[in-house]
Amino acid sequence: MQPAVIGALGIAALFALILLQVPIGFAMMTVGVVGFALEGGGWRPAFSFLAQEPSYVLSSTDLAAVPLFLLMGVFASMAGFSEDVYRAAAAFIGHRRGGLAYATIGGSAAFGAICGSSTATAATFGKVALPQMLDRGYSPAFSTGVIAAGGTLKSLIPPSLVMIIYCVVAKTFILDMFVAAIVPALITIAFNLIAIAIVVRLRPQIAPVSVRVPWNERLEAARRAAPSLALVLGVFIGIYSGIFTVNEAASAAAILALLFALARRRMTWQGFVRGMYEAGSVTAMLYLILMAAPIFTYFINLAHVPEALIQWIDGHHFPPLGVIFTLTVVYILLGTFFEEMSSILITLPLILPIIVSLGYDPLWWGVICLIQVEMALIHPPMGIIVFLLHAIAPKISMGTIYRGVVPFLVADFTVLIILILLPGIVLWLPQAIR
Repeated sequence: MQPAVIGALGIAALFALILLQVPIGFAMMTVGVVGFALEGGGWRPAFSFLAQEPSYVLSSTDLAAVPLFLLMGVFASMAGFSEDVYRAAAAFIGHRRGGLAYATIGGSAAFGAICGSSTATAATFGKVALPQMLDRGYSPAFSTGVIAAGGTLKSLIPPSLVMIIYCVVAKTFILDMFVAAIVPALITIAFNLIAIAIVVRLRPQIAPVSVRVPWNERLEAARRAAPSLALVLGVFIGIYSGIFTVNEAASAAAILALLFALARRRMTWQGFVRGMYEAGSVTAMLYLILMAAPIFTYFINLAHVPEALIQWIDGHHFPPLGVIFTLTVVYILLGTFFEEMSSILITLPLILPIIVSLGYDPLWWGVICLIQVEMALIHPPMGIIVFLLHAIAPKISMGTIYRGVVPFLVADFTVLIILILLPGIVLWLPQAIR
């Protein structure tokens, strides 16, 4: 049997196992080992490779930042940083039309910098912001749409766990990726704010004007939010100035978040144990997938699947932009069924060689890829964040939430098209500081 045929069968087997609800890490590992053995390597070398690869992953210093940033997010949530950031933003701009929506996007962006998960960010603001928005007469569709859009900002805002994982698998410098994501993240936030401004201007009844908060309450809200904003700025300044490495910044931020939670007396022993369990379980899941990904990648490369795809594209003379837009559709469809990390790790061994062969930079594709998988989190028919918000507010129907996210999907599509057509927007800042 030809290696390319074995490779194609292996990919089909991978998706079959995932559909049978086999954990993705085990599915990738199984397909990789069996495919390696069937392609002529033999079972003994295949199992030897299986035994060696986890040691490389466990000894990776780059991946040490993953559990540390997860702990930072857990402790920051316990310290009440999300509530503080949102209330401060709402106090200063909540009296404007759509002010609470602007505050939700801004608060989600700020909290996303210290939280390890898009779904966790959306869940947090679903509990914090949604009741206040509904109590002040905001439309349920508009309120949930804003919260869902705020959750999708997480992966694009450094430091991001998905960025770290992408860089480890793509063998790209993490700091370069963080720098490359800054401008796209700011553009995405700006387009989300523009979407809010347009919607509330066209339909002012969905976002009634609230009462102006007195200045003494604004200053008190700002004082409460100061520690969380200081933590965000400390991480950013420490990393980008070179004072901290990524791991050192994650360590310092996790400790500071823990100290704030203790100082505010919001940390209980049960909460600490629960937080450690949550961070540990997510870390274990990520490490399992990362142990399996190189095995699956080695099998795919051994089968020459990327080379076959590149030759097929060259043979049909597809234009590069046509390939990129086709992959965009594939990623968004795939992301409606898989969470963001799985979508990237399953496809990266196949897609990245194609991207490089078309002349694109892996940093640029990393940003594009992040936007695509984040859009999939709120895209019908299986947006994970939409399901999450429906679980938080079961009285709000799925259809209502999907209607609410439409303006923000349009905004994200616009940003995606701009960055695809103008790759220099992503690459100029990393090139400028090298």
